[in-house]
Amino acid sequence: MKAHDGLYIDGGWRPAGRPGDLIEVVNPADEQVIARVPAAGRDDVDAAVRAARAALPGWAATPPAERAARLTALRDALAARKDEIAETVTAELGSPPAFAEAVHAGLPIAVAGSYAELAASRPFEEKVGNSTVLHEPVGVVGAITPWNYPLHQIVAKVAPALAAGCTVVLKPAEDTPLTAQLFAEAVHDAGVPAGVFNLVTGLGPVAGQALAEHPDVDLVSFTGSTAVGRRIGALAGGAVKRVALELGGKSANVILPSADLAKAVHVGVANVMSNSGQTCSAWTRMLVHRDRYEEAVELAAAAAAKYGDRIGPLVNAKQQARVRGYIEKGVAEGARLVAGGPEAPREPGYFVSPTVFADVTPGMTIAQEEIFGPVLSILAYDDEDDALRIANGTVYGLAGAVWAGDEDEAVAFARRMDTGQVDINGGRFNPRAPFGGYKQSGVGRELGGHGLDEYLQTKSFQF
Repeated sequence: MKAHDGLYIDGGWRPAGRPGDLIEVVNPADEQVIARVPAAGRDDVDAAVRAARAALPGWAATPPAERAARLTALRDALAARKDEIAETVTAELGSPPAFAEAVHAGLPIAVAGSYAELAASRPFEEKVGNSTVLHEPVGVVGAITPWNYPLHQIVAKVAPALAAGCTVVLKPAEDTPLTAQLFAEAVHDAGVPAGVFNLVTGLGPVAGQALAEHPDVDLVSFTGSTAVGRRIGALAGGAVKRVALELGGKSANVILPSADLAKAVHVGVANVMSNSGQTCSAWTRMLVHRDRYEEAVELAAAAAAKYGDRIGPLVNAKQQARVRGYIEKGVAEGARLVAGGPEAPREPGYFVSPTVFADVTPGMTIAQEEIFGPVLSILAYDDEDDALRIANGTVYGLAGAVWAGDEDEAVAFARRMDTGQVDINGGRFNPRAPFGGYKQSGVGRELGGHGLDEYLQTKSFQF
């Protein structure tokens, strides 16, 4: 694991404009500084955007088959670095090694490969009656990515943008910049032309804001909190530029009376504890019929207890304090703590105990706000209409789950949910299916063909 002391702009690593401005990268498992990277300023962002703008005409004119070849090479370059990627994610995010290898490294490789295939097979021109419709790149993309799935979120934005013929400036989260630097190395080794991809490490209020409001950025793609997403949306709206926003979630895991309760609860707990709860689509609200409520609570408490030493830390001290604050608020508002609690399970490191609350009511803070930690709330419902009211009763609508003894019964309920993605009886994540939310969970979709569409605009010729 080697940290670069420069920014990747126009095909090479160059010093930041103010070399003394650095970001310390901290291992959240032991609180030790493991690296320092440049904190880009506005001039650095401007240089990156200018490089992307200059490279745009050539890359946009590159045949889709050649763009597909570069993406295939990128997939292979990432695969060659799989072990180093996993080790880096473990070091700067705290992810357990097995999860880092399988998910943090493995999933982005699959996503990159899927966009190589789409770039080769997608028709970028079609006939519609007496018209020819062209699907052209939007232009220069400003991609701002979070720390919770550092490489996946980068690939989910950069790969479709490159497939579409766009050029990109990436500003990764300051907590996980080393993974982004590895990605830049892979892009370079894949033979992507200079200026097509650029990386500026930096702070959100400085580099991120400079990128979002830059007049030469045509589309801002952001994943993160709803609060920051609102600000970016307002900036983009003022400039009449496009945005793609993947924001917060408060997903409901609805267990209908006919479901296999033990399976639904155990999978639900595993979903919440995965990545230490730092997943925007985690099913953090478990909805169970009153007749089976106490049984579900006992199962969930026992399942959560088994995760004590199996989950990693939260990403930083601020996030740890935030999650512990939510746990304390849950207790103060009258929820029943049946597993875990606000006390740190061990030190050093930014650890939080796997926590389960019972007797949670829909209006409680822990049932409404995104906690982003290993915290599960279990709510009781009276009938399906009541369950639907609770499931849809937040400002979010990113993901969810439904369990039932009959698949058709689960699907019928899922159709009524106001959410962008629903797992039926534990359905597996599909990296080719569209991912994104309703309501305040975002604007637009990522992954698959729908994710590619975000980076295209249309032109029609009439004959």
